[in-house]
Amino acid sequence: MTNTIRKAVLLAGVNALAMTTLAVMPANPQQSHWANDNDPTAKYMIEMERQWAEAGCSGKSVGQFLAEDFQGTAPDGSRYDKKKALENDGALHEHECRLDEAKVRFFGDQVALIYGSERALRKPPNGPEAMRCLVWTDTWLKRDGKWQIVAAQDTAVPCK
Repeated sequence: MTNTIRKAVLLAGVNALAMTTLAVMPANPQQSHWANDNDPTAKYMIEMERQWAEAGCSGKSVGQFLAEDFQGTAPDGSRYDKKKALENDGALHEHECRLDEAKVRFFGDQVALIYGSERALRKPPNGPEAMRCLVWTDTWLKRDGKWQIVAAQDTAVPCK
């Protein structure tokens, strides 16, 4: 065997060994941490979540912090986009809207999940007034230096 062939065979063997080693080595998971009470980014996100929870009562727009490609899942399982999230249902009257809780968990410096709950006293056009309570998870993504919600999952739960 010539020197050139030996080098090629040896290099192929080293590459195969490296690829096999990489394939069986566990990947390091994305590090995460809960935001502390003084974190300015978490405070901003929680304030935006508060505005969204209170939007049915206040009439304020939440468009500035919903991403253009936002997708949500409503308590009934239907999907909705940013346009639908910003629509105001004039037939539904809400008051006593409030954010009950919101906890921020960062995954690196560009992704955060917020776990929260909220409630509102609602009066539909053809039904009695009732308190609606939701628990939810919102996914925030930092794009071009700006934090926005890209996904939301809402679940209706019995109010405590």
